[in-house]
Amino acid sequence: MKTPFQQIRQECEQILPEQYVSYLPNKWEKIGDILLLKLSSELTKYQSEIGKIYAEALHCRSVLKEIGQIDGVYRVPNVEHIWGDQETETIHYENGIRFRLDPSKVMFSSGNIGEKKRMSTISNNTETVVDMFAGIGYFSIPLAVYSKPKKLYSCEINPIAFEFLNKNIVLNDVTEIIEPIFGDNRKVAPQKLADRVLMGYFGGTDSYLHTAVSCLKEEGGIIHYHDIFPEKNVPDKVMKQVEKIIHSEAKNVTLQQYKKVKSFAPGTGHYVFDLLIEP
Repeated sequence: MKTPFQQIRQECEQILPEQYVSYLPNKWEKIGDILLLKLSSELTKYQSEIGKIYAEALHCRSVLKEIGQIDGVYRVPNVEHIWGDQETETIHYENGIRFRLDPSKVMFSSGNIGEKKRMSTISNNTETVVDMFAGIGYFSIPLAVYSKPKKLYSCEINPIAFEFLNKNIVLNDVTEIIEPIFGDNRKVAPQKLADRVLMGYFGGTDSYLHTAVSCLKEEGGIIHYHDIFPEKNVPDKVMKQVEKIIHSEAKNVTLQQYKKVKSFAPGTGHYVFDLLIEP
């Protein structure tokens, strides 16, 4: 029996010049019934036909081509619709959680499964948690479903992502646990009440550490600090910068553990640091 990619390649050989077949991507991202593909410029002329072949083999109703990196504070995808249904809102199932979203409008990474599962069970029913970068609920929803903290405040600055966050809170029946908060977390995040703060964001995350500390109770708590770092800087150089920021808040910091979530580029990785903050 052929693999999906073998089937795709065989069908694409019927429409592509022979020299272009090797450019076909053997990896893709399937979000609900929407497919995201990265296609080289050599395949642009044939992208609609290629999209149709991939979609039919992978049982998707619409295909988006990734044009560039997700960028900016709002984390807006840079994609182009190349085949199928123009309506790209969908429901994605992951780890027993339902996420409603539109991958043409809001970010969603179906990777990082290990970290998502870890975070879903890291809290308990005595804790108050602040998620500073909630998005559509990537970490907030699983944590509320599986850990059932006493209260979870989920901050999101992107109005479209915030709309989906609200839908996903209802969809997963965690309205009594999660309180969604719209706006810049540096202005709207609740102060001095959290046992745990989630910082699931990368790209200058250190500039938000002051806010994360201010969310914690006076006696301190735990910050889960994500960012992209050169591998040679982990953990020592990263922790020197973290200590400088935390000490400026008259607090102490202990690194409980760190882990590589995934590779980002050669010599660079997406890491998470679990930081214990104390007076």
